[in-house]
Amino acid sequence: MWSPQAAYGIRNPQAPDADMPRGSVDPRTGGTLFAHLADVRWAWARCDLSTEERRSLFLRYGLDWPDPAIAAEDGVTDRAVRYRIERGVGKLAAWLNGAEYIDGYDEELEQSA
Repeated sequence: MWSPQAAYGIRNPQAPDADMPRGSVDPRTGGTLFAHLADVRWAWARCDLSTEERRSLFLRYGLDWPDPAIAAEDGVTDRAVRYRIERGVGKLAAWLNGAEYIDGYDEELEQSA
């Protein structure tokens, strides 16, 4: 997602094997992988994510670090890392859906007060 060349190495599961003869292509049966990559890249560039959320999302999903390693690197608890990741994914999903992000943690804090 973070590398512009990443899609070039991904095989389209709908594509025929390289040794198969060429035929007509039905665009309705094509995969949506490249469209998803474009959408997520667009959201990443424009979504209102905090620096901590961006960092946690990148370390978790870009570099495949486990939560405890991210927590140790950032000097926070595992729970804080999970919160950042969940909130970041929620913001990205809301942005992609054209909806306002509603933080479920804010509601929990209000109810416990």
